Amino acid sequence: MSKPRAGRRVAAALLAALPAAPLLAETPPAPLPALSADAAATSVVGVSSGGYMATQLAVAWPERFTGLGVLAAGPWSCAQGSLGLALGQCMGTSRGLPDPEALAQRLADYRERDLVGGAEALAELRVYVWHGAADEVVAPALGEALAEQFRGWLADPERQLRLRQDPDIGHGWPVDTARVDAAPAELGDCRDGGAPHLLACDRDVAGEALAWLHGELDPPSEAEPAGELRRFDQGDFDAKGLADTGYLFVPTGCEAGGCAVTLALHGCNMGAELIGEAFVRHSGLNAWAAENRRIVLYPQAETRLGNPQGCWDWWGYAESTWQLDPMHDTREGRQGQALMAMLTRLQEESP
Repeated sequence: MSKPRAGRRVAAALLAALPAAPLLAETPPAPLPALSADAAATSVVGVSSGGYMATQLAVAWPERFTGLGVLAAGPWSCAQGSLGLALGQCMGTSRGLPDPEALAQRLADYRERDLVGGAEALAELRVYVWHGAADEVVAPALGEALAEQFRGWLADPERQLRLRQDPDIGHGWPVDTARVDAAPAELGDCRDGGAPHLLACDRDVAGEALAWLHGELDPPSEAEPAGELRRFDQGDFDAKGLADTGYLFVPTGCEAGGCAVTLALHGCNMGAELIGEAFVRHSGLNAWAAENRRIVLYPQAETRLGNPQGCWDWWGYAESTWQLDPMHDTREGRQGQALMAMLTRLQEESP
């Protein structure tokens, strides 16, 4: 559970009173900065539970995004607030595929109550959907169902939507090992998946997704990405299921403002609490961001009772204890509100 803000201030004061050198690694993370980020070219990408959450954000606030990238996840609101459906229709399909008519009615009901964005803004998104055909955690047919859902929403699906399914790749986020300087223990097997769900596949999905969402980009150089990976305090954006600390990659020069933002959401068992900084360093996003003046925001979910794998809330766990019909997939969802507040902070004018 997240520490109260007052507790953090006390801890910071105690640390300040002790010798600095031995405790350098324990220095509390700084607040998320305002960076005068460009709000006109924002994207959100996610894998697995992060993919489900990314779609929830894009449907709830489509006017805030130009692009959505989803890896290894299924259609919007697939679980409909039910853990049983999440397991039986949105990971495996023992209960069949999600009913598209039921999901369409759910969206219509939300629109009538102004709980999600308008159809016009949603229709303008660019969308990239990727799924490994050997995925045994989230059935590949669910990625197809997500793409089919967006075909009904987008103004010009042929121009705006890309669906890619790669054979012989399992569940996770594929990375190009030629571009990623990661130890073998920080990568999973391409076909079998498994922790840490960064898959050594020689497939640069990060670059392919960003290029589809934002147009032609300058390719990364072979050098270390020019920028800084920072930890930041997520306490200002407190919501059930958020970890104390998030990550932010700021390319060199973006402190002065004008850089766009990509919000990147890890999957279950992929938060820094469980796999260290593997995802925030080795997804491939930072290298492309450094060359193309794009800040990458890596919020972090935490493990807790009821969510031991540190998933994002795509079935209602953060709302179900006090809502009969969880609103996790609307503008009222607490995690969604927190993530959007982080984005807003980055886009605020820097001091």
